[in-house]
Amino acid sequence: MLNQESSNNAESIFSNMGIKDLESLFSNIKKYTVNYLPIISAYCNAIGLQKTINSLVDSKMLVQPGAIVQAMVLDTLSGRSPLYRLEEFMTDQDIDLFIGPGLNSSSFSDTNINRSMDAIFDFGSSKLLTEICLNASNIFTLDCSKVSYDTTATNVWGDYTACKSDNPPAGPHIVHGHSKDGHPELKQFMTELLCVERGIPIFGSTLDGNISDKDNNNTMLTRISKIMAKHGLGKTAFVYIADSAVVTNKNLQLLGNTPFITRFPENYKNCKNAIAEAVKANNWQDLGFLSELQSPKSRPSSKYLAYETNVEINNNKYRAIVMHSNAHESRMLKRLDKSIITFQKELTKKLSKSRKKFACRIDADNAANGFRNLSNKLYDVCAEIKINERPSRGRPPKNEKERKVIKEFFIEVSLKLNMEEVSRRREKAGCLVLLTNLPVEGENAVDAKGIFKAYKGQYGVESNFCFLKDPLIVNDLFLKKPSHIDVLGMVLIISLLIWRLMERTMRNYIHNNKGTLPGLNKQKTTRPTSYMMTTKFHGIIIAIIGKRRILLNKLDVEAIPYLSALGLDKNVFSNPYTKCNPIFKE
Repeated sequence: MLNQESSNNAESIFSNMGIKDLESLFSNIKKYTVNYLPIISAYCNAIGLQKTINSLVDSKMLVQPGAIVQAMVLDTLSGRSPLYRLEEFMTDQDIDLFIGPGLNSSSFSDTNINRSMDAIFDFGSSKLLTEICLNASNIFTLDCSKVSYDTTATNVWGDYTACKSDNPPAGPHIVHGHSKDGHPELKQFMTELLCVERGIPIFGSTLDGNISDKDNNNTMLTRISKIMAKHGLGKTAFVYIADSAVVTNKNLQLLGNTPFITRFPENYKNCKNAIAEAVKANNWQDLGFLSELQSPKSRPSSKYLAYETNVEINNNKYRAIVMHSNAHESRMLKRLDKSIITFQKELTKKLSKSRKKFACRIDADNAANGFRNLSNKLYDVCAEIKINERPSRGRPPKNEKERKVIKEFFIEVSLKLNMEEVSRRREKAGCLVLLTNLPVEGENAVDAKGIFKAYKGQYGVESNFCFLKDPLIVNDLFLKKPSHIDVLGMVLIISLLIWRLMERTMRNYIHNNKGTLPGLNKQKTTRPTSYMMTTKFHGIIIAIIGKRRILLNKLDVEAIPYLSALGLDKNVFSNPYTKCNPIFKE
């Protein structure tokens, strides 16, 4: 049934119309279930997605590549798998509202998709993505003073043998590499992201599947100045935040005076020394509770301590900040106790099945060495050879007075807990070391608390990878051409950009109004997510009557505040080319 507002709209349309006119009108009425997709389209319009792509990508197609990409973004964020029967998906969509006039479902055929992807790849997927993200940064005034970098691997099914040929196809090499998902049997490609404000991408690209994170950081450091210059920031006007893979002699040299924050790898002796110094000095700075969200009673927030010292790498001095978390310490100690028990059981089981009695000294020595080689960092396997002499059976030979003496070699095996290693692990439990060149005094100085909070923003990039690899969004990648995978990677990052911009807008709205939004399970939230938003606009139906769109069903009471928080109103469901109004934090 029509709601009151829709009835009024319909009355204005139907007034002064004859029977034949009404019959003709009703025969052409179209209905679409749009859900939250008009909101996605409004954010695509706000960042000028189609306009940017069409102005840069040279295409002679009637269907512009910008329309194809926007349709793929809508498809991706609808929960389906991108590039999988896109034409079928668009058959049930209000294409004029989402994309623009003059198109129909056949416009999104596989042929048009392939041609658009080829044209985008020829221009450069990452180059195009940079311009799109730059527009978004300017329109939404993103804070680019802190940038976080990370990579992830995505598994694919298929042989992709051409990638190992002498003349591999254009695009990322789909090969075996270090699998971060624990599937070394599958080939993969890598995705890199450069994000600001804890998870909003401003750059990304698809990389070869066997490239290392150290090399990725090295490549990024050679071009990051150009990327940030587009955002109006000089080489020393932003802080580069990355994981421990950035700490190599070559990368530190490339960083130079560029401010950075990273985790100090434990394989550096300086890192171990910094933790030992902090534990011995026991002069911690109490930073208190740094969690942004209130934790449940069952899992209280972590309390943090900090100890600062200096380390030297290649004759360059850096600040090393040892951070200690009581919650992390508790988890690590439980893990250590579990490891002690597990290793003891495993070693005892191996030793119980091993032969320990020998008639030959050489065999006994070899076996004892084999036992000792089973030692690990927590347990030393001690193997001592015991000799047992006994007379042979029967009577002694006629020419001898006594029976022959037979030597038997027994191996006594015992396990000795490496208390030094256990003590070291207990001491460092809950500790991590951050490495930075940010000044401790003067202009641009940042204290230990500020450095740690900035580094914690790295989790936003990691959560983005969960989004990019979510099977509900990506499903199984089946594309045969590496160049198409490269473009698909761009589409997924654009989808992520839209997703994060919606979250940022809603949270800015809450911050400015000191309020809440309806969350999940009828609870109020101060940190709404885009997923929460999608649950509030289920079953939204619009009808096209003549040249007008009418919202057929009444918006849910929880949906209306979300529209305001998103910088939109009900017109988003009826007016094509609607743009959101960015909400900035006051």
